[in-house]
Amino acid sequence: MKSLLLLCVLAMSPLSVAAEPPNIVYIICDDLGYGDVHCLAPETCKIPTPHADRLAAQGMIFTDAHGGSSVCTPTRYGIMTGRYSWRTPLQKGVVTGFAPNLIAEDRPTVASVLKTQGYTTGIVGKWHLNFQYADPQSGEIYSRKKYKKPPVGAMIPDGPLQRGFDYFHGFHHARDMEAVIENDRVIEHDAVVNMLPRLTEKAAAWIDSQAQKDQPFFLYVPLGSPHTPIVPTDQWKGKSGLGDYGDFVMQTDHAVGEITAALERNGMADNTLVIFTSDNGCSKAAGIPKLAGQGHIVSAHLRGSKADLWDGGHRIPFIVRWPGKVAAGSQNNSLICLTDLLATTCEILRIDMPSGSGEDSVSFLPALSGDPILSTRNGVIHHSFSGHFAYRQGKWKLLLARASGGWSAPNEANAPAGSPIAQLYDMDADIGEQHNLYTEKPEVAAQLLKLLEQDVNRGRSTQGEPSQNDTSDIVLWKSENKKQNAAKRKKKD
Repeated sequence: MKSLLLLCVLAMSPLSVAAEPPNIVYIICDDLGYGDVHCLAPETCKIPTPHADRLAAQGMIFTDAHGGSSVCTPTRYGIMTGRYSWRTPLQKGVVTGFAPNLIAEDRPTVASVLKTQGYTTGIVGKWHLNFQYADPQSGEIYSRKKYKKPPVGAMIPDGPLQRGFDYFHGFHHARDMEAVIENDRVIEHDAVVNMLPRLTEKAAAWIDSQAQKDQPFFLYVPLGSPHTPIVPTDQWKGKSGLGDYGDFVMQTDHAVGEITAALERNGMADNTLVIFTSDNGCSKAAGIPKLAGQGHIVSAHLRGSKADLWDGGHRIPFIVRWPGKVAAGSQNNSLICLTDLLATTCEILRIDMPSGSGEDSVSFLPALSGDPILSTRNGVIHHSFSGHFAYRQGKWKLLLARASGGWSAPNEANAPAGSPIAQLYDMDADIGEQHNLYTEKPEVAAQLLKLLEQDVNRGRSTQGEPSQNDTSDIVLWKSENKKQNAAKRKKKD
């Protein structure tokens, strides 16, 4: 890479950037809870994570960062597009592959925007935003009904390479993990236990391949771990003393170390922005009660876990290292969302976001130098597996659900009798979300609901021209709507 020079101070922010645009490496784990990273919860995390801890010691921890959802696909959509996924027809749950890409072909992505700025772009890992598989000879689109897993040789007409990436090595999602993909073709079937070692090796090798190139790069590393299948290799089994999940977290942390080591051996670390995060909270499949019995609390001080509206579902680890730009060992309490990558990269490069993009994206670049984020967004919207909504502004959080809105007990089906239709929490005084103030603070709840409705109806949560959602079927009060529909069906019967 060319030698490092400093540019003038960014407008509206004292953070200076390199004369050459920085490389960007974005590592996102799958189902890694806030309490699964030792430096974030040293009293309750019993799993060693030395490489994530080292990144934190060299950079900044964000303590109030959130996925765009509490499950996989919606968060990934938000990272790539700067837009909440419930603005698309995906109103709950996740996609399952063998279907057209969830990202519209004409929608800018972080990768496509960076590519216009001269970046080489690569993804090594899990896509989970849908794409199709086609017969390489006839072009016939394969269906899930016909194929249990994508066949070797299948072509992908609408995958990452058609959404801004130059290179892809990985898989679609856990159900199809045996099908290994390179660029736009299924190249082999391999045992799932080999996927994490494969991704670790390929990510580091791709960084090595960029060493002699005279252009910046963006490497997106959406690891498939520690999501199920929880399959640590023999090398890692027994390392944590907490069972397979703890071992798999340790192996995932090792992958982070191998990626950062590749930057360092190629002399790239000083001009590379590294982000380490997770898509949502820890899954129940990890065996949360058993881990707790061993002293390990996957969500640390937060209530809930993956799929929930409570913060354990979507508040996630978020660590940024950028030598010379981000103070080592620093911490930031700003409220940010994973939809913010697009706006942040555009501000780093001092370019405008493309028209019709990034409707829910705010740059957190000022926070990297300890300054307030200049947000045009009133608040952050949370979304659960079942499509329940919540709204966070400052210390206040409104949940349009009677209970978890997800998988944790009590969920919506078994909320205690007489539970209010919604929840309101003071997150400064009650970060564990134990004291529902919905009936005590109706004026606060009403104001947050009004802001949520505005953000939904305008097609964007940031300032700018009103945008259009891709669907009109956005229901805010999921539980109440379900009850009303059930009552109608009963009356009809």
